[in-house]
Amino acid sequence: MSSAPSWWRHRGPRAWLLWPLSLLFAAVVRIRRRMFAAGVLRASRLPVPVVVIGNLIAGGAGKTPLTLHLARELSRLGWHPLIVTRGHGGSASSPREVGSSDDAAQCGDEALLLARRSGVPVWTGRARAAAAAAGLAAHPECNVVLCDDGLQHYALVRDIEIVVFDRRGIMNGFHLPAGPLREPMSRLSAVDAVVLNGTAHAPPGGAAVFRMTLHGELFERLDDRSVRCMAEGLAGLRLHAVAGIGEPARFFDHLRMLGLAVVEHPFPDHHAYSAADLEFADCDAILLTEKDAVKCHGLSDIPMWVLPVEAHLDPDLAAVISVRLTEWMNGPPSS
Repeated sequence: MSSAPSWWRHRGPRAWLLWPLSLLFAAVVRIRRRMFAAGVLRASRLPVPVVVIGNLIAGGAGKTPLTLHLARELSRLGWHPLIVTRGHGGSASSPREVGSSDDAAQCGDEALLLARRSGVPVWTGRARAAAAAAGLAAHPECNVVLCDDGLQHYALVRDIEIVVFDRRGIMNGFHLPAGPLREPMSRLSAVDAVVLNGTAHAPPGGAAVFRMTLHGELFERLDDRSVRCMAEGLAGLRLHAVAGIGEPARFFDHLRMLGLAVVEHPFPDHHAYSAADLEFADCDAILLTEKDAVKCHGLSDIPMWVLPVEAHLDPDLAAVISVRLTEWMNGPPSS
């Protein structure tokens, strides 16, 4: 199963049964946001600008590849980003820096992937403001914070908000638990940019819209990432594909687009894999997403191949953010 229940896609009996609870959830969300805005609940401002990447629905929509893209592109433009994330799936709750050799069970799969791929410091913590403060103290050269999946974390003051949508959109449009919405669609009127992952449709709202496409064609052997091959090198093999991401079908569709026939194995988002999960009969190779790969090393004797992906943005979102950051540096907010 994926992280989003199939019945979230429609306003069926189960969704309507939970609809009263969704109204309560929406009311609590609205009151909480107003309390932060009024100063009743305290929010921390950092000494550097904060860019938040998030979404309105529960589950992944492509935030992590977007965060990787922005970290690299902003670095290329002369900025020194620090990435802060909750560390979903990890056991650690207090602020900590994530190293490339850390255990995903402690720091979380996305955090470990970010640490290995971004080339910038990555810190995790349940309280993002505390994690960011600790990260800035350890890395005083950092002059911008990228907060992965922090849209609803109002305890951290943000200067730029980016919302990501994938092709699922808002599904049935109900709030949790009757549907996937964490916040109402009216929230889009306050964000700075909307990023559409793949074939996602633009939602109503006044924010600037950017199109993101994920490109990946070169597979890497999990036990030796220097060994690589194109899809043609795997054609004809009995392939099983594993995906424990927000929408596993996105990975399987990508493999089919590359011309590969695979047996699909969707798992819940942030799934903690065991050897039993990868026991496949009639299998010559297992294909993994990067997010899953950080948790699967050594779990199977079957050859495992990872497919790294790179995000491409149109127009150039990093350039737009860089201009905003420069404006912030010339006159940062006082509150």
